[in-house]
Amino acid sequence: MKLSPRDANAYFAKPDPSKTGLLIYGSDAMRVALKRQAFLKALLGPAAEEEMRLTRIPAAELRRDPAMLLDAVKAVGFFPGPRAAFVEDANENVAKPVLDALVDWQPGDAQIVVTAGALKKTSKILKAFEAHQGAYATAIYDDPPDRAEIERMLADAKVQAEGDTMAVLTDLAQVLDPGDFRQTLEKLSLYKRGDETPLSEADIAACAPTSTEADVDDILHVVAEARAAEIGPVMQKLQAQGVNAVTLTIMANRHFMTLYRVAANPGAPIWGVRDRARVTRQARAWGAAKLEKALSVLTETDLTLRSAGQNAPALALVERAFIRLAMLGAQR
Repeated sequence: MKLSPRDANAYFAKPDPSKTGLLIYGSDAMRVALKRQAFLKALLGPAAEEEMRLTRIPAAELRRDPAMLLDAVKAVGFFPGPRAAFVEDANENVAKPVLDALVDWQPGDAQIVVTAGALKKTSKILKAFEAHQGAYATAIYDDPPDRAEIERMLADAKVQAEGDTMAVLTDLAQVLDPGDFRQTLEKLSLYKRGDETPLSEADIAACAPTSTEADVDDILHVVAEARAAEIGPVMQKLQAQGVNAVTLTIMANRHFMTLYRVAANPGAPIWGVRDRARVTRQARAWGAAKLEKALSVLTETDLTLRSAGQNAPALALVERAFIRLAMLGAQR
């Protein structure tokens, strides 16, 4: 059965131990891993690995030994409590053992938990989980956590946030990778240990990261400052370092989203950037209307990169989009 993103968070927090299994998939491996971690903790409890109630099976090992999954599903545990067999980084190469385990699953067996990258609609694994009446399949998108999810994360970290401080955290979640945002909340939890007062903006400033990768920052500032002639050399440097095209578009989208928020709400706090004064100048130079057009260009580029039918070099597509943005920014 399909599990919508809206319903997925509630299910991850309170899973049904009687279900056959769950497939979590998406292009952002960190987000998928965080969701899987939350689900398994809620399903099995914190001591599952020590009590041997969780079996981890990398997809590469399952491909070499297809019987591993069904053996783990049927194995009898030494400790009481729910069990799970977890297949990591699944793809079509392990579709048959996963599908066989779904078919052979019986009440009392270990729940089958599978994570995967971006799956096509034709994926055998995806189709099997969506068609199974006792299993769920849910996609994890690149959208940053919403307010409700941030509130759950704060509760897990035993940290309180109110009013404007909650708004600052929501903005911070927009510009940080999910893993970095979670680490920031963990730092805040340690920072506030023994202090029961709600978070302040000063607390967040003390724990939030102040920069992303410097080389990626360079290209974002070049584009945002309409220096089109410098885009080619910087892109060559990034290509030599092996920077991924999708990563560049995601980072560019976050940077321009930050600029848009600053342009649309002058004077609002700016978090997760290295040079706040520079970002403020860029936002003022662009204005909200042009920034909306810039975000449309980046969305279009991201969709093209993720399209199965596109054959053009990915970094060339990104470079072309960056040049379009720089030319747009130069218009007065």
